Amino acid sequence: MTIQLNTDKNLTIHQEYEEKIQTQITESLSRFSDLITRLEVHLTDENGSKDGLEDKRCLLEARISGKEPVAVTSFGNTYDLAITGALSKLKSKLETIAGKLKTH
Repeated sequence: MTIQLNTDKNLTIHQEYEEKIQTQITESLSRFSDLITRLEVHLTDENGSKDGLEDKRCLLEARISGKEPVAVTSFGNTYDLAITGALSKLKSKLETIAGKLKTH
């Protein structure tokens, strides 16, 4: 599973934080690693430099072999919360897809 991290112009990610994100994603989605060919992570700050609640957005787009891509979005006060929320949503969708693949 290849993980591609994308950010908007308002965010600069340091190497340590990028490695933390990749480790979190890899561990969280390890049971689906044979299903996912590529995972795109899009981190954005919805209102730029202004403060706001729930303004950090994480969009995860999973490319699944032989299937259409699956995308989920989550908002949070921090990027960590947004990533955690998006991973939870993605795992739920992937469990549904994996279950359907097993029955067919």
